[in-house]
Parts: sequence; C-alpha cells; structure tokens
Amino acid sequence: MTQTLSAPKLSVAAPGLLTVSIMIATVMQVLDTTIANVALPHMAASLNATQEEITWVLTSYIVASAIATPLTGFAADRLGRRRVFTTSIAGFVATSVLCGIASSLPEMVIFRILQGVFGAALIPLAQSVLLDINPREKIGQAMAIYGAGIMVGPIVGPTLGGYLTEVFNWRYVFFINLPVGLLAFLGVAAFMPAEDTKQRRFDMMGFAMLALAVGSLQLMLDRGQSAGWFASVEIWLYLGLTISGLWAFVIHCWGAREPFVELSMFRDRNFVMGLVFIFIIGMTLFSGLALLPPLLQKLMGYPVISTGLVMAPRGVGTMVSMILVGRLVARFDPRGLVLFGLICTAWSLHMMTGFESGMDSTPIIVSGVLQGFGLGFVFVPLSTLTFATLANRFRGDATAMFSLVRNVGSGVGISMVTVVLAHMSTVNHEEIASTLTAQSGAVQHLMPQLIAGSQTYAAIVDGLVSQQAAMVAYIDNFFLMMILTVATIPIVLLLRRPG
Repeated sequence: MTQTLSAPKLSVAAPGLLTVSIMIATVMQVLDTTIANVALPHMAASLNATQEEITWVLTSYIVASAIATPLTGFAADRLGRRRVFTTSIAGFVATSVLCGIASSLPEMVIFRILQGVFGAALIPLAQSVLLDINPREKIGQAMAIYGAGIMVGPIVGPTLGGYLTEVFNWRYVFFINLPVGLLAFLGVAAFMPAEDTKQRRFDMMGFAMLALAVGSLQLMLDRGQSAGWFASVEIWLYLGLTISGLWAFVIHCWGAREPFVELSMFRDRNFVMGLVFIFIIGMTLFSGLALLPPLLQKLMGYPVISTGLVMAPRGVGTMVSMILVGRLVARFDPRGLVLFGLICTAWSLHMMTGFESGMDSTPIIVSGVLQGFGLGFVFVPLSTLTFATLANRFRGDATAMFSLVRNVGSGVGISMVTVVLAHMSTVNHEEIASTLTAQSGAVQHLMPQLIAGSQTYAAIVDGLVSQQAAMVAYIDNFFLMMILTVATIPIVLLLRRPG
C-alpha cells in the first residue's frame, strides 16, 4: 500500500536551500534580542550613558519590533513575501552596522528602533513560508527546524555576546550581522519565488489602536520596576493606554469591512489555545534566561564567559529534542508530545528549586539540558497543532500574531520574575535577619567581635544574610514558574488532533 503525499502550497526549486537561508535570517534576528544584554555596561561607558539610560538600547528594539510585527501579514499580501523578506533582511543588516558605529546614545536608540522595525517581519514570515513550502506530512519536521532557531538563539545569544565583547569590542555584537545577513539575503533572493500580490486596504485605525496597546504594554513592562510599578503615574498611564487601545482595536475590527486583523481567526480553538501556550512558553523560556545570568554571576561568582558556557548545554537539549520530535510528530499524537514536554519542563524547574549558592555547575547543566529538551517537545508539536485547523487565508496574520504573543509573554515573564525577585529578596532578608537574635548561635559566635565595635563583622553578617535572601528569592521564582507550567497541562485536553 503506497502513501499519498500532499503537495506543498508553494512550490520552490530548492526547498532545502531556501529553508537554510530563512533560518539564518531567523537566528540572526532572535540572537539580537539577547546578544546585546551582556555588552550593556561596555556600551554605557563608550556612549557616556547611565545604567538606566542604556537600557533604552534594549527597550527601543523590543517596543519597535512589537509594534511592527502585526504589519507582517498586510505587507506580505500587498508587496509579496519575497520582497518583504529581502527588504527586511537588508534593512536589518544596514541598521545593525549603524548600531555598531553609533557614537552617542540618541543615535544608538534611533538605529535600534529601525533595526526592530526591519527585523519584526523575519520570524513570522519564516514560519509562514516554512508552512507553505512543505507538504502536510512534513510540517512537523519544518516546525522543528523553525523551533530550533527560535529557542536556541536566545540561549546562545549571551554566550556569543560575552565572547565578542571580551575578545573584540561591544560593536562586534552588531557587526556580526553583516556576513550572516548577507548570506541570508542572497539565499532568499536566489531560492524564494515571487508570488502574486493581493489588493488589501490598509486599516490605519486598526493598526494605530493595536500599536498603541502593544507599545504601551511593552513600555509598562520595561519601565515598571524602575518606576515603582503602580505607585507611579507613568505606569498607570501605560496601563490605561493599553486597555483603551486594545478595546478600541477589538470594537473597530469587529465592525470594519476590511479590518487590520480578521477576528474570525480566533474562532479556531487550536489557534487560540496555541496562543495561550506560546504566551506561557515565552514566559518560561525568557524568564529562565533572565534569571540565570545574574544568579550565576552575582551569587556564585561566575565570569561572563563561564556563565555562557554553563548555560550552553540548555541549547544542546533543545537541539536534541528538535531532531527527535520532528520525526515523532507525524507518528504520534502531538498532544501527547506536548504533555511530555511540559512534564520535562516542570521537572527541570523542580530541580532548580534545589539550587544552593555553594553548589558546583552540575545541577545547573543537568536542569538546563532537561528544560531545553522539554521545551523543544512543547514548541514543535504546538506549532503544528496551532495552525493545523486554521484556514490558509489567515496564515500571514496568524503567524504574526503567534510571534507577537510570544514576545508579549516573554516581556510579562521577565517583568514578573523581576518583581518577585525584588520583593522576595526584601521579605526573605527581614525574615532571616529576625532570627539573628542575641540568643542565636551565629550571633553568640560573633558577639565578641560585634561588642568590640567592629563594623566589619556586622557588614559580613549583613552580606551573608542578603546573599541567602537573594538565593531564596531565586528559588521562589523557579517554584512559581514550575506551578505555572503545571497549570497549563489541562489546556492540552482542549487541543484537537489534526487529521
């Protein structure tokens, strides 16, 4: 009995070479979300900026990318995916070079905004094209390749950024995009065919309201910690703009003849559940990446390069799972693979709740490999399930929405763990300090020195208390992420298996 293979929606002469070119562009864009993080102190010194001001190098990129991402579907329909793809790569490379030669903070922020605008379309377009150039039975393998770039990129970013900054200069964090982007541009231009364009009216009102909501939300998440969250008028203003913009966007699209986003796509249950899942994955993946570097460097004394090397095996776990799940997703129920991945991820977070400040790197590496392995098993079948029952005409807007929700989830996750870390560090410090009474063994041991008036011993005790309080706060965050991961398991039952 022979198996009937379905034909891909988009026929290309060299799908393998096109896939490689697309993934080079994807990895380049994803790397830039984390590669610049470790270089910020060096940038601040070079650009004469304070530590608070230099964070706009990250904020400007994130906000611009978030606002521009929903435009991907419209631009692809009107101009064609090939033209949008090549223009985005060329613009991203050009603005990367401009970031590398920036001589002041305003220049850097402007160039990062442009870089975010050009790079916003790369990830949703990559996913859309991979879905179309592969037959239905190979979608799982295609999403495994796509997921490898999406998930490994942020993990490798800090390691690569630290190496380039230490060995060369922080400017090479941006210059590295030149050869990589050139290779991706030539590949896409050579192997991706031109497609027919569609006459689609631009819904300015819908885009403006969505941009207002997304931009305000990103600013609220990024500025919340430094501004004091809801004790600040600024944060309340961002929250009001977010709610107002989202409400106006939904009401407008509900009644518009040609809306910016067709709300009917949200009637597909798998698509909606997929958005919920990718939101949580964004929180889990990027929260862990945000927590581990300061934990390793500040509490455990790891240098920047060593921090990257200890975190690198997490990417190895992801790569291994991508190779396996790309083949398994066509043979087994994808929902079972998602469930297995969630269990692995939750177990890895449980392992992380046992971290201690004096331990060696083995628990960090083992839990990282398991977590990367589990997230790979979640991401690939989830991407397959999300678009399995969705009409093809929604694919451009749907992939853009998928990327947008993942980015918002990462922003929410990072802000959440930052708040929990700061709050619980204070609470734990007070609780631990309250146990150091005159009758406690530790105080009696140091009492002669403390009575003698030595401030050094008092400072040492306070430092140890602060260190232990911070360690417990990190563990509290890992526990919170574990509970959040376990709570998503019932959602698997709401997903429908594709035919």
